[in-house]
Amino acid sequence: MKNMDLSSPVTVWKEDDVVDGRREKALVAILRTRGCHWSRKGGCTMCGYNVESLEGIGVEELTAQLSAVLSRYEGEGMVKLYTSGSFLDPLEIPVEMRDRILGAFDQAKRVLFESRPEFVTPEILRELPDHASIALGLESASDTVLRCSVHKGFGVKDYVRASDAINDRGLPVRTYLLLKPPYLTERAAIEDTAASIRFAAPRSESVSVNPLNVQKETVVEGLWRRGDYRSPWIWSLFEVLKVKREFPGVRIFSSPSGAGTQRGVHNCPECDKRLLDALEKFNFEQDLNLLEGHQCQCRKEWSSLVSMEDLMRTSVDVHRHLEDELAL
Repeated sequence: MKNMDLSSPVTVWKEDDVVDGRREKALVAILRTRGCHWSRKGGCTMCGYNVESLEGIGVEELTAQLSAVLSRYEGEGMVKLYTSGSFLDPLEIPVEMRDRILGAFDQAKRVLFESRPEFVTPEILRELPDHASIALGLESASDTVLRCSVHKGFGVKDYVRASDAINDRGLPVRTYLLLKPPYLTERAAIEDTAASIRFAAPRSESVSVNPLNVQKETVVEGLWRRGDYRSPWIWSLFEVLKVKREFPGVRIFSSPSGAGTQRGVHNCPECDKRLLDALEKFNFEQDLNLLEGHQCQCRKEWSSLVSMEDLMRTSVDVHRHLEDELAL
């Protein structure tokens, strides 16, 4: 914290993304801000991005950060700006600064940024340029999962209102979903994310499935360190991405952080790289054949785990049914 340079972004890098169905070079920057307002109220169980945030960052510091980002800009078709919070929160990015940042990239085809739904209003949307695109972190289409597993601080109806408003404005929506938040079994996580894709895809231009990456100083890290949490399997990720066949016009992809490590989505050392390479190709080609036909000894372990969880859940369901009958 003491060594943070408030005039420099957290990081800047370049990667590929998709704009209007075509692969484009993208400039990505994480701006250092005062952080997500929800983190001050407990925050999400899996999010550790607040460690890069700091009070006292205003227009002067953000102007210097913008200059640093612009020095790396080489006309990429897409610009992605992350703040570890909400770009549309005026206490995080003042309105004058928001307009200046978006205007600085008016030559880009698309400028993507994130916001919680409470900051997405028709009034604010009317002020945004046509090259803006908004990412909403829904995480799950289950209010129970949002409340008990993620501690998200908003409900599904808030996402629906915000996404409808963005679509009405004619701007693209990117929805982020979380694969395997805490307290869900592998099977429950697969089913939750698959159902969430089906819910979010009709409201989105693209859906990004984010397997949970164990971040420092989070509730999830505490569970993980004591052996009560395992990051999702790549096999599970492939299963949920197959929902893509139901939505041919929506890009459904995954660019997981920490993939192939114990903190991120992983299988075993024998197949991690091979499967992650296939995932990278799938992200841009959207060809489900790329996710099929992979074999590894660890797939049997994953399959046995999921089957065992099914049996355990069936046993619990039967027990509850008997209890209900006895109560009658």
